[in-house]
Amino acid sequence: MHAVPPRPSLITHSADFLREALLRGEWEGFLPSERTLCTRLRISRPSLRAVLTQLEREGVISAVENKKRRVLTTGVAKPGTARSSLIVLLTPVPAQSMPPFVLFWVDALREMLAEAGCQLEVHASPHCFTPKPGGGLKKLTQRMHAAAWVLFRSTSAMQRWFVEQGMPVVIAGSCAPDLELPSVDIDYRATCRHAATMLRQKGHHRIALLLPDSTHGGDTESEHGFHEALAASDVTPFILRHRESAEQVVEHLDEALRRKPAPTALLVARSIHTLTVVTHLLRMGHKLPRDFAIVSRDDDAFLDHVVPRITRYAADPVKFARRLSRLVLELAQTGRTSTNPVRLMPDLRRGDTV
Repeated sequence: MHAVPPRPSLITHSADFLREALLRGEWEGFLPSERTLCTRLRISRPSLRAVLTQLEREGVISAVENKKRRVLTTGVAKPGTARSSLIVLLTPVPAQSMPPFVLFWVDALREMLAEAGCQLEVHASPHCFTPKPGGGLKKLTQRMHAAAWVLFRSTSAMQRWFVEQGMPVVIAGSCAPDLELPSVDIDYRATCRHAATMLRQKGHHRIALLLPDSTHGGDTESEHGFHEALAASDVTPFILRHRESAEQVVEHLDEALRRKPAPTALLVARSIHTLTVVTHLLRMGHKLPRDFAIVSRDDDAFLDHVVPRITRYAADPVKFARRLSRLVLELAQTGRTSTNPVRLMPDLRRGDTV
């Protein structure tokens, strides 16, 4: 039998990553604080100190001097001498604002990349998601020499910038219509087409789709699928766009309910907004599904605790991470990968709201 090669320990893996960052010249003079490094490496302070002790023995950094450690490495890695193991996930929101589904696949992706010897860093950089992101992206990519970039909730302007710069990038989501980049996303078009068809077959003739007012590819695809399902029918479709706050969702929902005739079925794009819609309707004294049918395009664990049970579509975050990691590793290791979009169809979870 052949021996199974041992997996690198967390300390060894973190030391390799920190050593590589020093060789790139990311820090000059002194290392940042231990708190900063713990956040950057996503390790505990005892583990970090074990890493620093190892690098100190190697002569990469000095012993503690006035609560600081001096960088002793003076060489800068030359292009082509070593392949970077850094993968950067760029997001407009911090981890605490991410939906649970996203947090699950990010954690799974981190583990999968670590098994392949890569380190995933998550950077919340709202200034890179503006209509003109070039300046912010240039500074960030010059500072962090990543083997591949993963863009979450990216705009078409961001995607186009990465294409123009010829940088290795994978989209966690959908590409802009005029771009071809490797991407992994839920098949929102098919999901919303299926949901709208199901509601129509249940006898609803006025169906509303609640969407964030954004240019994200998945939301655009959702609208396409919604219209495709209702195009050849007598159903009246409504598109209710909002800016993602609970107040905005309630305001647009109330406006739609004042219409004559009002919609009788609601397809809601985000799970958190589904919670807002359901609780608002129940607060107004409505019965579900007697007065309104509700379907959530997305799923999250907290919906398991909502009564009545929400009819929704559930995707597997581990499967999402697995498909994404394949593209990322192929791109990081070979510099190229397929640009055929990967689309995952979620499962329908029937509840009590249809």
